[in-house]
Amino acid sequence: MISLHWLDNNASSDFPPVELAMREPDGLLAAGGDLAPERLLKAYRQGIFPWYSPGEPILWWSPDPRFVLYPEQLKVSRSLSKSIRNRPFKITMDEAFSRVIGQCSQRPRKGQDGTWISGEMDEAYNRLHQMGHAHSVECWHGSKLVGGLYGVHSGAVFCGESMFSLESDASKIALFHLCHFLSAKGFQLIDSQVYTEHLERLGAVMIPRNDYIKTLQQSTPVEMPVNWSESFSQFMTEQP
Repeated sequence: MISLHWLDNNASSDFPPVELAMREPDGLLAAGGDLAPERLLKAYRQGIFPWYSPGEPILWWSPDPRFVLYPEQLKVSRSLSKSIRNRPFKITMDEAFSRVIGQCSQRPRKGQDGTWISGEMDEAYNRLHQMGHAHSVECWHGSKLVGGLYGVHSGAVFCGESMFSLESDASKIALFHLCHFLSAKGFQLIDSQVYTEHLERLGAVMIPRNDYIKTLQQSTPVEMPVNWSESFSQFMTEQP
């Protein structure tokens, strides 16, 4: 029986090899440690992410297989295509990161009680955002934030964390524009981490963890500014 590896509070301490992750449940690899930026960035570079409920120790995961979405393979239904053409929302990037993660933490999730985005997680990812490693997409109806998503930039991969929608198709439209933007900038894939029916319908697929980590570590890193807002605004003005 494989014993769970416990991390100490030294942010420079190493994670165990991902091959030691337990297949059940969902690639649990280690526990403990903290959410210091150095540790989080090291985790994402190795194909590891934190996911735990309030009151639990920090749990670190590396599933095999991995659930990913290739930006150019996003599936757009007829109804979603119509919504996109009608342009019901204004789409921005990195203009309301803290509000996006706050809304994601408040949305009820099927099969979950409460939220895994604790105050500790909120604070940690806001730090990453301020450092230029975490980014958000916002969907606005007038001055109201009605949808969005956020994630972490690691190499040539965008590691998607969570999304929310207060109006029909808002988060899907945010994802649509993110996919086009990432594809244009040379990103290889979006990490969706673990399987959901919702993302499968949008084109996400399972791939071996080794293939994911090769993409993460061997692809040419995409160089981006600390804040993506201006780059995205320019990209949007160039779209037909």
